[in-house]
Amino acid sequence: MNELKGKVAAITGAASGIGLATTEAIIGAGATVVMVDRDEKALNSVCERLGERAIPLKMDLLKPEECALLLERVLSKAGQLDILHANAGTYIGGDLAEADLDAIDRMLNLNVNVVIKNVRTVIPHMIERGTGDIVVTSSVAGHAPVSWEPVYSPSKWAMHCFVQTMRRQLLKSGVRVGSVSPGPVISALLADWPEENLRKAKEAGALIEPKEVADAIMFMLTRPRNVTIRDIVVLPSAFDI
Repeated sequence: MNELKGKVAAITGAASGIGLATTEAIIGAGATVVMVDRDEKALNSVCERLGERAIPLKMDLLKPEECALLLERVLSKAGQLDILHANAGTYIGGDLAEADLDAIDRMLNLNVNVVIKNVRTVIPHMIERGTGDIVVTSSVAGHAPVSWEPVYSPSKWAMHCFVQTMRRQLLKSGVRVGSVSPGPVISALLADWPEENLRKAKEAGALIEPKEVADAIMFMLTRPRNVTIRDIVVLPSAFDI
């Protein structure tokens, strides 16, 4: 399969979970991926395994001065940018009364502000070239209020709105914008789930693998250019929400 041959993607949070699975899928379709992550050790290990079309880019997107350089650093390594998968994010669950205030700031900054800034940074390049794809990792929590996710769920509602507005802003530019909204995915983010909820989900088979989300993203990226998949919700069949 070479459906994406010659294209360059940048994926944030690429060293693990959905970001890594999407990296592997996009490379498998013939593209080059600039893997953006703050975990340099994990990046180097993954890139060594995946080969020359996986390019490591260590960045801490929560540092504004680094976040602003995303496009510049991607272009310096790969020369162009066709696909941005804004995937980096974090999670807080449980009662709001018990949430750490600094953790709330960090999560909202990474899940909302960083995504908006990353998209803002790359769209002039894509508009100038007359083509591009932007995919945002959202969540089913962006479609239905989840009572044990009073901070996380609003952050994903914000992304659902952001994707819809940007799709409309860019629809005549050749740049497609969409989001993928998974249910619970087996990844590091689940480490912050309430223990009882995680136990029940595992017992019920109500979790999916990162690869299954990556498959949905590949479907979005490989549609004819006159077709935009604005949002895909990917749920474990046993997930009750």
